[in-house]
Amino acid sequence: MISTRGRYAIRVMIDLAENDNGSYIPLKDIAARQGISKKYLEIIVKDMVAGGLLVGASGKGGGYKLCRKPEEYTIGEVIELMEGTMASVACLEANAAPCPKASECRTIALWAEYYKLTQDFFGSKHLSDLIRK
Repeated sequence: MISTRGRYAIRVMIDLAENDNGSYIPLKDIAARQGISKKYLEIIVKDMVAGGLLVGASGKGGGYKLCRKPEEYTIGEVIELMEGTMASVACLEANAAPCPKASECRTIALWAEYYKLTQDFFGSKHLSDLIRK
């Protein structure tokens, strides 16, 4: 399940893309348009800046903006940054230790197929697909 944190991060990205005028956009403006607490968004955008999705500036004229063009962001990268891995089981996570039961596991193919479906789905959706044109 995608949490409010992941969903709100996508909404912030959409808002920034739709309201891009070349300047930084104040978080209070995003919060007001999206109907989300500014305090909660402060926590979310901090992680988005640290993860390289956004750039922020403080002070007068400060706020946030996208680091790249909307078509260069996949929804999958936003979700994985905010939620962590989308792997359905621990043995499919990146850098997972080899599973001692892998050779006899009767369910790994099921989980691997499900994981690939989610990766392919969210990896094929771009921020530009979600903005009003």
